[in-house]
Amino acid sequence: QVQLVESGGGLVQPGGSLRLSCAASGSIFSINSMGWYRQAPGKQRELVAAITSGGSTNYIDSVKGRFTISRDNAKNTLYLQMNSLKPEDTAVYYCQASNTWRGYWGQGTQVTVSS
Repeated sequence: QVQLVESGGGLVQPGGSLRLSCAASGSIFSINSMGWYRQAPGKQRELVAAITSGGSTNYIDSVKGRFTISRDNAKNTLYLQMNSLKPEDTAVYYCQASNTWRGYWGQGTQVTVSS
């Protein structure tokens, strides 16, 4: 089992920044990849950014150049640095981890971009 706990969400003005954190615990040695998803009201959950155990990253086009996914293996923590935030980035952001057998989800953290 893998447990994921997100933090760092909140209310920010357009153009502002936030950093999300996801603390992982449990069978973290089994994790192959991790990522951040988001779900806005009335929309499907979408993958925002992902990082493999080898450090390869990928992003959806709408956040390229603004968001950066990273991880600190010593702290078992995944991060999402979000800069130049836009109102359309408003959503609940979820941390996700996958191993060979299944995926795990955090409880989500709300990000609201509004003036």
